[in-house]
Amino acid sequence: MAKMTLEELRSLRERVQGDLQKRDIEGKDSRIIIGMGTCGIAAGAKDTLDAFLAALDEHSLTNISVTQTGCMGLCYVEPTIEVIVPDMPTVIYGKVDQKTAKKIVEEHLIARRLVTDHIFDRPAADIIKKDGGK
Repeated sequence: MAKMTLEELRSLRERVQGDLQKRDIEGKDSRIIIGMGTCGIAAGAKDTLDAFLAALDEHSLTNISVTQTGCMGLCYVEPTIEVIVPDMPTVIYGKVDQKTAKKIVEEHLIARRLVTDHIFDRPAADIIKKDGGK
């Protein structure tokens, strides 16, 4: 293993501390919960997690926590994630790859519109409208 310089170690520490800060729910008003059961991991949930962290960084969003949970019971549409945003219905999205993760950040979290083509649980069908839930 190659030795790291002091500057490389400091940079690594800052990056890891930043990632850990995103997982803290204290003081955050919105949450992304990623299903990291064995089926989710096998379906690519780790890449999905990384994509959410990158998208939050890209848009400088600091009021959103990203946490993990076990199986959500929707193995057929893994990776699955739950999004909780004030004044919006709580939604479980399925088949969330890296591209979809970025779309959820931009549409659901920033523009406050549901990404209806990936909803697999909640809300009830009668509250999903063609305009994306608004």
